Amino acid sequence: MGAPDTLTAAPDAEGQRLDRYLAARRPDLSRARIQVLIDGGEVLVDGDRRRPSHRLRGGETIAVHVPPPVEAAPRPEDIPLRVLHEDAHLLVVDKDAGLAMHPGAGRASGTLVNALLHHVEDLSGIGGELRPGLVHRLDKGTSGLVLVAKDDASHRFLAAQFADRSVRKEYLAVVLGQPKTAAGRVERPIGRDPVHRKKMKVDAPRARHAASEWSVERRLDGAALLRVRIFTGRTHQIRVHLASIGHPVAGDHLYGARFRPACRRAEARAALDAQERPALHATRLCFTHPDGRSLEFESPLPADLRRLLAALEER
Repeated sequence: MGAPDTLTAAPDAEGQRLDRYLAARRPDLSRARIQVLIDGGEVLVDGDRRRPSHRLRGGETIAVHVPPPVEAAPRPEDIPLRVLHEDAHLLVVDKDAGLAMHPGAGRASGTLVNALLHHVEDLSGIGGELRPGLVHRLDKGTSGLVLVAKDDASHRFLAAQFADRSVRKEYLAVVLGQPKTAAGRVERPIGRDPVHRKKMKVDAPRARHAASEWSVERRLDGAALLRVRIFTGRTHQIRVHLASIGHPVAGDHLYGARFRPACRRAEARAALDAQERPALHATRLCFTHPDGRSLEFESPLPADLRRLLAALEER
């Protein structure tokens, strides 16, 4: 990692936003790129992380580190994959939690795309060099079913089903607290949080329509297992919608860090506190194959979520 560039904020910088000031001082970087660097901790003001909207007072030392660019074309890597189905047109993969979907800023390898390039001779190019074959995506911390296209025609056919909401996507989620009803629907638009740029938010500026339905599968000690169906595909949709009704996903430190459910047993409290990733699993996927067949796939809860359920069972 190279040394960061440092500069001293001029006295007339007082009151200016950090991102705007840097955009003027670093014309080689767009303001959007600067905001990404700030959010990623690559910009320090007097040694501390700040938000893009941070107001300068003048005289601060600002350190800016620009990571090297991600390699344009991902390389194949021999990463184990659980392939539930494969034919000439597509694959259905059961993704592990912790496996990122594709290369991105600061991550050039160790992703699902790298694994697919090793496993498959050719993938659809519609997603671009960094996202070949990916018809949809799951968050890095979410486990479960992912649909991958092998050719462009299949990619367009499958993507159209996601766009017109004819694909059935169901998830299992362990949430904090006990919902008062057996089922519900959340229909609130989701957009980028204007303050915390890594977060999404209901009713944010320029938010887009989002709809989710949920039902209680099992009531637990201080928590519940929900089955969730989504009708749109917004970033972090399930996590944001469930947090908005007061039941964030267990282990979701981005949207549920402040929520402390009441648990009767110390074992249940310890299990929730120890959950390191969002307890969210893409369990069911139904779609129409390019040849006209209706296909349905299911994935059982992985071992870490089964252990969490066992610790939360009412006794």
